[in-house]
Amino acid sequence: MGMSWPHHQPSRRQALAAASGLVTGALLPLGEAGRAAASPAAATDGVELAAQYTNPVIWQDFADIDVIRVGATYYASASTMHYSPGAPVLRSYDLVNWEIAGHSVPVLDFGAKYDLNGARGYVRGVWASSLAYRPSNRTFYWLGQIDFARTYVYTATAAEGPWSRLTTIGTPYYDAGLLVDTDDTLYVAYGNTTISVAQLSPDGRTQVRTQQVFTTPSSVGTLEGSRFYRINGQYYIFLTRPANGQYVLKSSGGPFGPYTLRQVLLDLRGPVPGGGVPHQGGLVQTQGGAWYYLAFVDAYPGGRVPVLAPITWTADGWPVVQLVNGAWGTSYPSPAVPAPPRQVTPMVGTDTFDGTALKPRWEWNHNPDNTKWSVGNGLTLRTATVTNDLYWARNTLTHRIQGPTSTATAQLDHSGMRNGDRAGLALLRDASAWIGVRRDGDATRVVMVNGLTMDSSWNTTGTGTEVASASVAGSSVWLRATADIRPGAVRSATFSYSVDGTTFTRLGPAFPLGNDWRFFMGYRFALFSYATQALGGAARFTRFDLSTP
Repeated sequence: MGMSWPHHQPSRRQALAAASGLVTGALLPLGEAGRAAASPAAATDGVELAAQYTNPVIWQDFADIDVIRVGATYYASASTMHYSPGAPVLRSYDLVNWEIAGHSVPVLDFGAKYDLNGARGYVRGVWASSLAYRPSNRTFYWLGQIDFARTYVYTATAAEGPWSRLTTIGTPYYDAGLLVDTDDTLYVAYGNTTISVAQLSPDGRTQVRTQQVFTTPSSVGTLEGSRFYRINGQYYIFLTRPANGQYVLKSSGGPFGPYTLRQVLLDLRGPVPGGGVPHQGGLVQTQGGAWYYLAFVDAYPGGRVPVLAPITWTADGWPVVQLVNGAWGTSYPSPAVPAPPRQVTPMVGTDTFDGTALKPRWEWNHNPDNTKWSVGNGLTLRTATVTNDLYWARNTLTHRIQGPTSTATAQLDHSGMRNGDRAGLALLRDASAWIGVRRDGDATRVVMVNGLTMDSSWNTTGTGTEVASASVAGSSVWLRATADIRPGAVRSATFSYSVDGTTFTRLGPAFPLGNDWRFFMGYRFALFSYATQALGGAARFTRFDLSTP
């Protein structure tokens, strides 16, 4: 997993240990990002023109992608760090239009720090991991290491779940790629600079063998982010050079090598203006035999966004990215696949929190206290933490921001809030701000707060400063945040509120969005409710709208 900087950067593990120890194309005003640019194929002079898709195919934060096809359906997995549930499973029928089907890691039960219980798991948790499907038992597998300590394997018979833990393996398979070989043997490629391959037992529960298969030359630097394939009898380990390159190892002698290294791309101009070099991701083959590379582009402050390009192969079996004017294209002909059986669920739109469970586009900041929230008649967040620090507040519910710009509007019923309670809508990262309701005694005000900050070890250095406020009457208020997450320059967000849901009033100054990569995850919209005096209060969000211009 790498970050896009103009020169080679340390790996994620090195960065974390230290902390805690030119662009092509035009910026398009996408709504549901990545939709095919041409609707039905058009005809010119009797020649049918293929529809085009536009990069990024998803303008939301989905990094370290692993992508597979099962029958006519494509699935992808991504990193989520300290957000819970973890490891979202994305689903598509055409590699361009995606929805969130579920999560492979239902809860981050890796220690109390993931519960915000005496410790915090910021920038830990679910990093680059692997998603695979095993036809012999019709089962999906997710495999990832946690905290450099051990590896967890989860399985499900359907991508949307339920997922359950199959096993824990003592070897931490860093940035792992899981291969289900043609003889049904399970192999894992993993490592940072030193790349190894492990063989698992037939049931996938234990390690049978592990062996180092490659050491990265110093002239290349760091390689990580393994993806493992068997294609036409050859074994391939697809590797990233953070944050500006992609390489591949190839072996004709079996999964344990010997391997030969070749560069796939280096310092390639990407399709997102201001963003980085496409890298780290996976290869996938369509039903018709075409190959594609789904990578990500570092695009802070929004995060890391998926981009798609076709792949061809040399006569001697090496992958080649198809370029447009020497760069990763802003658009390509859409993959030739059968018509989808249905439209995917948009990643934007309205949620009234109906039903009995949260929709899969939501993830909590750390694990929630499940006794303190409910859905069905809106989202009710009963205060779960007494604190003056949002970064310590449990049950903060997050939603990825849609790029290049989008607006989140939340309707808040604050009638159940008590003295000292705070509830609202935040832009959450290591430098944060929020708009919300502050209840102090009999006084109810809507406030804008900025100056919530963390240091490079993810300790709180600022709990926020109230910079604007207004009195509100009644029991409901609408809160709004608009965020510009185009990379390449300092962008900003603005906050506003309404007492009728129609007329909105700006509150407070513009909030500059930090674009440093070291928090890894991009900014998110977040709904929160916490107490500063005593537990017992509640905030009810009756509606959440995410819209694009």
